[in-house]
Amino acid sequence: MSQNKQNVFHAIPNNLQDEFFEVIAGNDEVKIERIVSKGHTSPDEGWYDQAQHEWVMVLQGAGELTFEDGRIVKLEPGEYINIPAHCKHKVSWTLPGEETVWLAVFYY
Repeated sequence: MSQNKQNVFHAIPNNLQDEFFEVIAGNDEVKIERIVSKGHTSPDEGWYDQAQHEWVMVLQGAGELTFEDGRIVKLEPGEYINIPAHCKHKVSWTLPGEETVWLAVFYY
């Protein structure tokens, strides 16, 4: 395990043609992931349906999550939501002209 200091806002790829996912820490029980979006959304045909719970926070930018029941939750910097396992959801909007940096923690 690295003990080097890191910064969640550094080393963002210049080319964000695709949404960027990076596991920054974790083990068999917990995974911490940095996600960077720039106008990206989830594919129209699918929902995230994860076996783990997901706690997610927007650190920079803004995004919207849509849930299978039709509920839409907009998240701005500092706001977070806890999504129970198997609660179907998708990213329905992120800022098109600026990076949205998410921090997601997946846990059992």
